[in-house]
Amino acid sequence: MQPDRRRRATATGTVAALVGLVLFAWFVRRIGPAEIWVNVRQVGWGLPAIVLIAGLRFAVRAAAWTLCVERPHRLPFREAFAAVVCGDAFGNLTPLGPIVGEPAKAAYVRETVPLAPALTALAIENLIYTLSVAATIAAAMTALIFTFDLPDRLLEASEMLVGAILVALAAVLFVLWRRPAVVSRALATLLPAGSASHTRVDRVRQIEEQILTFATRRPGMVLPVVGLEMLFHVLGVLEIHVTWWLMLGAPPPLLTSFVLEGANRMITVIFKVVPLRLGVDEMGTAAFTQLLGYGAAPGGSLAIVRKARVLFWTIVGTALLVRRGLSPRRILEGSPVP
Repeated sequence: MQPDRRRRATATGTVAALVGLVLFAWFVRRIGPAEIWVNVRQVGWGLPAIVLIAGLRFAVRAAAWTLCVERPHRLPFREAFAAVVCGDAFGNLTPLGPIVGEPAKAAYVRETVPLAPALTALAIENLIYTLSVAATIAAAMTALIFTFDLPDRLLEASEMLVGAILVALAAVLFVLWRRPAVVSRALATLLPAGSASHTRVDRVRQIEEQILTFATRRPGMVLPVVGLEMLFHVLGVLEIHVTWWLMLGAPPPLLTSFVLEGANRMITVIFKVVPLRLGVDEMGTAAFTQLLGYGAAPGGSLAIVRKARVLFWTIVGTALLVRRGLSPRRILEGSPVP
């Protein structure tokens, strides 16, 4: 990444963090610190269970990544798990999180797997994960449409969102079926002839080919990876279900937990640039619980409890990054992808 682009991304992330902090303070004041504190305190010694479920979510994505690594290379699960936690820490804390999070994972395991095949496996895993996220959001919004009484404008917006996701999924599946080299062709067209970055187009084309032919080259791995990605979302539903149960003393309907997990995925996708999604998680989840008839306080409290487990794993990931001597600059400069 060029220095000026890095500075712009840093400035954008810093502004986003400040806005998020203001939103968080405003939200807590609006709902009432006392009510939120009562809900959060009810979790008590159940917090380790929530932290453990979050750890299992990292574990299933790490397992999916190991399955995507091409022979003769082999990525031990322990290394993959630590790398996923580190990548998540970067994604949560730094303004460059969306840019350095994935390369950080590959950089962490470079002593075990070379950077290029590690990044290729990550790209494959991320593609399948992204498709699972889109499917989860679409399914959750569909459940919201058919199960809850929504205002007309929100109903129309939800239907349009589901339609857009389905069209996007169909387009991606079509590309995977036909396997056109879309990214490398676009880079070859956009980059000035003779530029330093132009020499990397062939490398990108090779990675793209590996991604597009994964299902035909390794058909036995597709279903296990898809299953692990879906398990990630199942654990997300379980985490919300358990957290709600601990806070309020009774579990919500399972469908409510599923809708909230879909909402959480959507918030994560839209506001990834905001460090820790501070403020937006709380306000977004509160808006959904209010829409579902539970009021805003349970949603805000739920997001704050989940933030606690995010902070726990972010601290773990940061410690691992420091131990390996990795920084955003080193990661970006070491990535073989332009």
